[in-house]
Amino acid sequence: MTGVRLAKHWLNLDEAAIAALPGQLGVYEIADANGGTLELGFAGGRSRFGLRSAIAEAAAKHEAAARFRYEVTMQYWSRFEELLAVYLADHGELPPGNADRGEQRVGRLGAGRIAVQGR
Repeated sequence: MTGVRLAKHWLNLDEAAIAALPGQLGVYEIADANGGTLELGFAGGRSRFGLRSAIAEAAAKHEAAARFRYEVTMQYWSRFEELLAVYLADHGELPPGNADRGEQRVGRLGAGRIAVQGR
């Protein structure tokens, strides 16, 4: 399943890095200094300045946020759902910043199949 993971290089989470981000649609991952994922998210049609504002807002919610990575994609919603499913398959739970999804559907990956968890 390595092909579906977000495998971009980590960037340090600082003002200069955020200012350099594109105002485009996409997905992102926020992590602590040890690489532990804090939140998976997306910049969609309602993100005022695309990835730039979405990552800045997500980072502000996590005191331990130190690094991030992102991927520009017009299919942000399906890619976001895919990343959540992969994370859930790898860790058995969602990242802390996504735990509030509650009963919303999250895909489950298995040997040769995808099932939906929730509702």
